[in-house]
Amino acid sequence: MNKSYFLILVGKRIKHLRALNALSQAELARRCYKDPQAIERIENGKINTSIYMIKVIADALEVDPMEILNIENG
Repeated sequence: MNKSYFLILVGKRIKHLRALNALSQAELARRCYKDPQAIERIENGKINTSIYMIKVIADALEVDPMEILNIENG
């Protein structure tokens, strides 16, 4: 799996988990102290975010960070 494909899959997983929590990108961004455009870029696989940001997003979504990286089912 190449980097671009991996980033897209992680972004889709975040988007899926956000939808399950009925959160908008703006609300997730607010909970992560980020601007909505940053969340949009992460969800679209446009940027390679830090592992710490994955943890921040997971905390905001109230899931384990490994849930975001579980792209096999995402």
